[in-house]
Amino acid sequence: MGDKHVQTFPGRYDEIQKICQFVADGAAECGLDPTAVFHIELACDEACTNVIEHAYGGEDAGSIRVGWQLQNGNFIITIHDNGRSFDPNDVPKPTLPNNSDDAAPPNIDEVKVGGLGIHFMEQLMDEVTFAFDGKAGNTLTMMKKK
Repeated sequence: MGDKHVQTFPGRYDEIQKICQFVADGAAECGLDPTAVFHIELACDEACTNVIEHAYGGEDAGSIRVGWQLQNGNFIITIHDNGRSFDPNDVPKPTLPNNSDDAAPPNIDEVKVGGLGIHFMEQLMDEVTFAFDGKAGNTLTMMKKK
């Protein structure tokens, strides 16, 4: 099991880039390819944005503790907050545009708001799990296979 690297960041939008860089640097250090590192950055960005928007209801309401480690060949990220919890099963699946003509780009106006963040994380990462504890807070764990 690899060493776990952990940092705590203020729950602010202007900190998300620093959080993503911390995790991306770790992924690169662990030997993940550039595409995997990019996917990790996108998933991390989405997760932290959701923490600020939904768990904290805005900036400066709490901190975000982020950790990463290489474990059994898997890059594991944990994102912890002390905001409001939620049931991921209650988040509606996103309505994505039906693109029957592969030559035409999808119509973005057909996309309904809601559920896209979790959808993106699940598409970009190999595993996404949520844990909620009223006293200990919320922990998102995302895994990318090396």
